[in-house]
Amino acid sequence: MQDTSQKMFKIEHFVVEGLHCPKCIREIEGTLGDNEKIKNARVNLSTQRLAVEWQQGVDHSLQNSDEIISALDKIGFRAFPFNNNDISLQADKASKSLLRAMAVSGFAAANIMLLSVAVWGGSDMNESTRSMMHWVSALIALPAAAYAGIPFYSSAWSALKGKRLNMDVPISLAVILTCCMSLFQTYLQSDETYYDAAVMLLFFLLIGRYLDQKMRSHARGVAQNLMSYKVSKATLIHDDGLTEEVAIEMLTPGQTIQVIPGGKIPVDGTVLSGTSDIDTSIVTGETIPVKAEKGSEVYAGTININGTLNIEITATTGETLLDEIIELMETAEQGRAKYVKLADRAASIYAPLVHILSAATFLGWFIFSSIGWELSLINAIAVLIITCPCALGLAVPVVQVVASSRLFKSGVLVKAADGLERLAEIDTVIFDKTGTLTLGQPELANGDDEDVTEFNLEIAASIAKSSSHPLCRALIVACHDRDIPTIATKSEIREEPGMGLEGTVNGTEVWLGNREWCGIDANYLPNNRYSELWMKVKDEKPVLFCFKDRMRSDAHDVVQWFIRRKMKVILLSGDRKDVVEEAAEELGLSHFKHSCKPQDKIETIERMKENGDKILMVGDGLNDAPALSAAHVSISPSTAAEVSQNAADFIFQSQKLESIVRAYQISVQSRKLVFSNFALAAIYNVVAVPFAAAGMLTPLIAAIAMSLSSIVVTSNALRLNFEKLYSSNNA
Repeated sequence: MQDTSQKMFKIEHFVVEGLHCPKCIREIEGTLGDNEKIKNARVNLSTQRLAVEWQQGVDHSLQNSDEIISALDKIGFRAFPFNNNDISLQADKASKSLLRAMAVSGFAAANIMLLSVAVWGGSDMNESTRSMMHWVSALIALPAAAYAGIPFYSSAWSALKGKRLNMDVPISLAVILTCCMSLFQTYLQSDETYYDAAVMLLFFLLIGRYLDQKMRSHARGVAQNLMSYKVSKATLIHDDGLTEEVAIEMLTPGQTIQVIPGGKIPVDGTVLSGTSDIDTSIVTGETIPVKAEKGSEVYAGTININGTLNIEITATTGETLLDEIIELMETAEQGRAKYVKLADRAASIYAPLVHILSAATFLGWFIFSSIGWELSLINAIAVLIITCPCALGLAVPVVQVVASSRLFKSGVLVKAADGLERLAEIDTVIFDKTGTLTLGQPELANGDDEDVTEFNLEIAASIAKSSSHPLCRALIVACHDRDIPTIATKSEIREEPGMGLEGTVNGTEVWLGNREWCGIDANYLPNNRYSELWMKVKDEKPVLFCFKDRMRSDAHDVVQWFIRRKMKVILLSGDRKDVVEEAAEELGLSHFKHSCKPQDKIETIERMKENGDKILMVGDGLNDAPALSAAHVSISPSTAAEVSQNAADFIFQSQKLESIVRAYQISVQSRKLVFSNFALAAIYNVVAVPFAAAGMLTPLIAAIAMSLSSIVVTSNALRLNFEKLYSSNNA
């Protein structure tokens, strides 16, 4: 029943036009939240993306996305389903429109300023000449203001149709009122007009709007850019050997496709034939190509470099590793972290105060001064413009998006929205050993021993190939590296879980497994350092194969990096005492525990948490999942068991541990940028609001300040892209 109910909900992404401030977010989320058919709705201001989870497939539920688009249209927002190609075209179209409007307003402002200089500089100019100059200014300003103000007028009209206000309403009102007052003054042949102020107001607002859009496009998440790695068509190989180009949606698991050199692999699959180098940087974060040959697994979005590959499909669109990565990135970008919620709450309180302050400014100037209703209204509009909480609304989301993007480029996927905040607070790091500090790939350690001959390896591998046990697979790899063939067995191989294998090779019965399975005394060739696999052939001398799990190449450097930062680093492993001691010695660790059961790890973490420790747990096995959940924050490698990945807050894809250090560095820097953005937004409002309310700032100056405040916090967040991160090559 649970799985069925989950399938009744669909998550769809939309792009919403006209998002400029947190008030827009509250309007959209509030409207959709009131719809009982919609489970959840989240808007990201910096990416202008809306994620909606809605019920489908049952009575009284949404049947398609048109109802969502219609609901948004009623409150004045134009939305359309997210599509990477469409969003790129829309962004280009919007940028060109803003540039044209900016050019028109800039040209008009320059010419009106020349006329204004002539008017104010000509002290002996008669009234008829001055009036003619004003009419010429009107002929330039009014068409220019009508065209250049379209981005603001259309947004304001949409908001008013939806019975709401947005930041473009006061801007439009300021421009229209200024032009109307100037036209009235021109008709009366007054000395003062404000055509230059109206057009220059638009010019500077358009500059700010254009720069803000460009900044946001730089800050947009990697999830959007990852869409470009998807391909729409693939070359399908039919059973008769003929090929056909088909839409990616037509493919099903089990079919065979062909990928030529230079092509993107469209789906997940297994190589059936061919050899090539694959650019897997999108999956692993590693720039060095990986060799793909028969039996190799390949993933959607990776690039086939230099050879033709025939691939059997294992996962199609919507279920590939690339789709999972995109979903994780979107979750991280759309998530509501603690700081985001704080900014939203501040903005929700701040917005009504702004309108109250603006109304008070108008009434104060109109009642207690003699400047008239026109200038009183302009002062009130200046307050509305300058106090728009755009900078406050952008302070956190833009950092979150930039950080998620930078993490992805460093080979780390963010699963928890508040993971970065918690990671920045750690003072203790706990590592699991096998599969975390080590690669989880055992290697033959005693290949030079007298008993480990090619013949014995050949016999052992002939039995081992029937098992999926890691040590059996390592034995096969050792034979492959030495070009040792395996013998075809003529009898069934029996495997006893946790013990070993039994079978017949060349008519001789062979046992392969642990000491007990092979009947070997515990005192015979005692071994405490390595994992062991024994082979017993009748009455012949037993053969011991020792295996060592290779440490990740940068494990020592990463551990020492954290230690140098005065952090407590602990190794908790379920492995034997001597093995764990040797690993701790190799890593330079003085704190470690061996033979740990899952409950032992949890008890250790809980005890440390009671002492106030903020713990980062790094682990990969099934037994690590409870500890990952218990820790303050957790990271798991992409090779980890699924349950461990589900429990972790981050997943790193690289073979190196340096991704963990980079994630920590990015989290710390992100926290600094968030606080500095809060400070910048606060300083801006504390300084600007009193000046605007006192009538010392015109709408033109207010527009410049408001635009600059948004650009400043966005630019501040983009500094994260230029932070130098740790590299094990330079450690």
